[in-house]
Amino acid sequence: MRVQFSPCGIGLGHVGRCIPVARRLEKSGAKVLFSTYKEGIQYLEHENLPVVEAPEIEFLVKPDGTVDFKRSLVSIGPFFASFTLLKQVEAEIEVMKSFKPDVVVSDSRISPIIAAGLLGIPDICILNQFQIIIPRKKRLLRLAKLADAGALAVIGRIWTTAIRLLIPDFPQPYTISVQNLRIPNSYQKSVELIGPLLPIHSDELPSRKMIERELGLNGEKPLIFAPISGPPKERAYFTGILRQIFKELPDDYRIVMSLGYPNASPEPVHNGNLTIYKWVPNRFEHLKACDLVIARAGHGTLTQSISYGKPMILVPTPSHTEQLNNAKRAVQLGIAEMIEQKDLNKETLLETIQEILGNPRFRERAEQIQREISRFNGVDAAVQAIIEATEAGCS
Repeated sequence: MRVQFSPCGIGLGHVGRCIPVARRLEKSGAKVLFSTYKEGIQYLEHENLPVVEAPEIEFLVKPDGTVDFKRSLVSIGPFFASFTLLKQVEAEIEVMKSFKPDVVVSDSRISPIIAAGLLGIPDICILNQFQIIIPRKKRLLRLAKLADAGALAVIGRIWTTAIRLLIPDFPQPYTISVQNLRIPNSYQKSVELIGPLLPIHSDELPSRKMIERELGLNGEKPLIFAPISGPPKERAYFTGILRQIFKELPDDYRIVMSLGYPNASPEPVHNGNLTIYKWVPNRFEHLKACDLVIARAGHGTLTQSISYGKPMILVPTPSHTEQLNNAKRAVQLGIAEMIEQKDLNKETLLETIQEILGNPRFRERAEQIQREISRFNGVDAAVQAIIEATEAGCS
């Protein structure tokens, strides 16, 4: 079996959740190939997985990491966006003709779905944002509503041309991407919520005490884990603020921070009670050992933290409606507090840390949800869907 993965390459989340599926398929004897761009390529090279570079697309951001919707529209424009999409489709067709996959797996990219459809190759789409939601700023409100309606009609129709649409999220009542998954009933027949795509589950790791011993962590103080992810330009400003705040926090906490650079040295830098990794090699061990997660509100970070039963402090990227909706949903579920980036400082962060760690309801609620969603295994479901798609294509 030959499987081509074509995930979005902006940030690490889309590629990151495809990797455990690809690894599982490789173990069963399948050949895999990735087609992506930007940070996704660096991540795959770090993981020693085969990858070819696809034409890239990105959103422009302001110095503080805010998504610059207006400049992105002017820069990309409808003509250039169409041209880029055509280039991506053409590139995907060339890759598919060369690799000859039995099935194509797209993660949040339209071009692989179009290319696979033109070549008659079975395709599966992994997605946690069915509709692109544009920030509702007053001067852009009318355009935002029109763009949302158009995106739902056009992009939504393309997503559902895939034979299976897999949502790596929890079924209700714990779905994180509720606001981003407004899927019309006419499309529902091919949609399946399968749970997050985790490379390893909490119960597959050693006990927390054993992990603390192996990582050299002092178990007497609460451990805060800050895995920072997202495109480099979006996270740079946030990372700078957070590092400075962490250095000024009282010595009541142990803090481990990952800057999210996969090709960087894994050796940590210690500064008092703060340990900083450019790339943390044992992310999930730290996740199991920690008492609190502080992060952006990306879908991958949230579903991983929930799967490990950890409460969160979330600082969504400004003007990033998906992250804002994710953060609000986590707050609604009783497992997180949200701080807007403009309000982030030593006082607000310390107060929120003390609130969550001092109130057992956050930990108890997180652990309750963890128990209730533990039966969902997204990797198993995705692998089975790929095998079934391959078998259907061969029949």
